[in-house]
Amino acid sequence: MATRQREKSQRRQQDRDKRPMAKARYVRISPSKVRIVIDLIRGKSVAQAQAILKNTPKAASPIVEKVLNSAVANAENNLGLLRDDLVVAQIFADQGPSLKRMQPRAQGRGYRITKKSSHITVVLDKAVKEEI
Repeated sequence: MATRQREKSQRRQQDRDKRPMAKARYVRISPSKVRIVIDLIRGKSVAQAQAILKNTPKAASPIVEKVLNSAVANAENNLGLLRDDLVVAQIFADQGPSLKRMQPRAQGRGYRITKKSSHITVVLDKAVKEEI
């Protein structure tokens, strides 16, 4: 029984994605607001993505920049890759848990307010250099 579990664990480790990545979980900003920013940098090189994020006046820009810098640091320290060779292969924002709050309204009513959170994931990859 234990042998089978070890085999499964080893196969899972082999099949795991080896690309450098970083996640920011439970970020208190709506995923739709984050998606506006991450669509700007998808597929760009790291230097271009950082320049775009520095000059984008959205609330999600510093958060996404922080996750991108974390993914770059993971690539440099854990895998020995160079910052200049990296591109943003995948980036996405998923819905996290919502905080439910009540807002008092007229005549004793109450409106529910949902304060959304998001999970931001950045996956980097080596740039493919085309030879002519």
